[in-house]
Amino acid sequence: MEEKFNIGDKVIMRKGHACGTNEWTITRVGVDVKIKCNYCGREIMMDRLEFQKKLKKVIVNEESKKRD
Repeated sequence: MEEKFNIGDKVIMRKGHACGTNEWTITRVGVDVKIKCNYCGREIMMDRLEFQKKLKKVIVNEESKKRD
């Protein structure tokens, strides 16, 4: 699954977070991906392959559209 994602994009993960939501915002992209929960603000980091496996959907941010 070769998804394109950028900093600021909102993503929906397959498994929900303990706070009850599964919507996150990408804050860092590289070898690792850092995401922040949109509900409680918790930040986690995972390697890119793990992130791509757990990713369900990318909701593209308006700013990302302008950069492309």
